[in-house]
Amino acid sequence: MQAIKKDIRALTKEQLRTFFEAHGDKAFRGNQVYEWLWGKAAHSFDEMTNISKETRQMLEDNFVINNIRVDQMQRSNDGTIKNAVRLHDDLIVESVLIPTPTRTTACVSSQVGCSLDCKFCATAKLKRMRNLNPDEIYDQVVAIDNESRLYFDRPLSNIVFMGMGEPLMNYNNVLAAIDKITSPEGLGMSPRRITVSTSGVPKMIKKMADTEVKFKLAVSLHSAIDEVRTSIMPFNATFPLADLREALEYWYGKTKSRITYEYVVWKGINDTRNDVDALVKFCKFAPSKVNLIEYNPIGDEVFKQADNRAIEMYQQILERNGITVTVRRSRGKDIDAACGQLANKS
Repeated sequence: MQAIKKDIRALTKEQLRTFFEAHGDKAFRGNQVYEWLWGKAAHSFDEMTNISKETRQMLEDNFVINNIRVDQMQRSNDGTIKNAVRLHDDLIVESVLIPTPTRTTACVSSQVGCSLDCKFCATAKLKRMRNLNPDEIYDQVVAIDNESRLYFDRPLSNIVFMGMGEPLMNYNNVLAAIDKITSPEGLGMSPRRITVSTSGVPKMIKKMADTEVKFKLAVSLHSAIDEVRTSIMPFNATFPLADLREALEYWYGKTKSRITYEYVVWKGINDTRNDVDALVKFCKFAPSKVNLIEYNPIGDEVFKQADNRAIEMYQQILERNGITVTVRRSRGKDIDAACGQLANKS
């Protein structure tokens, strides 16, 4: 039976150097291969043109590069691009390029499906198949950077982990991917241009704080009342708001980094003055920003976009209490690329 080849991108630079030494070559060859894999994002050994054919064949005999492939690319009327990304095992995730006049943002996935059960999110209706590896996350960013350069004539400026999956349920791989993305030997992006969005896993938020990460944190909140939040995000029964608040206080104490809350207002669910007052009270412990997000339908009659006057009420009361607030209009709705719509329908 033929042995399964190891994915070469699972090796560190030191392991690559050791491999070449063990095969009678110079250790620096490992540095060259590492640069091709990460700095140049090579997807085949044949691309490594400063390495001899014999050495490339040796790599081919021992390893594979399990790169992603953009199976289908859709372009929205507003310029948004959605990629259906095929993984080496034929599973598919989706990632999105969101352009504005001043920036291009990559919205990337961290899991195939999702570990959580938010009722308003199309991805949550999919069974979680597996976590993405660091290189699969990295490849999504490279693909979107290439599209940004091709279609908008500028490099990718920002990354948000707001695609399919709960990033903190794939903690080690997400942090390893960010390490590669921000490394000078990788894409060299500033961690300040990266936001990890979580539905709220208290233990992992504290772990991030202890790791002294430099990227930004966003919390998909949607209600600061336990009963309401549990009704739309059932995992809140396991990770209640008191635990989330304690973890966020810990995060701010360690990082002094402002917290962003992602918040959709739905008709008849969280559109009352009581809901706003609870949100203000929840936010008060640290500098924060609330993004009020336009709801994107997923074919569920329970969830309907709130009236404009409810959004205006949120804005006025939050601002009156010194909390920064923005209203985010959704992009890419016509290709199911907007927040909450990623579900492999393409």
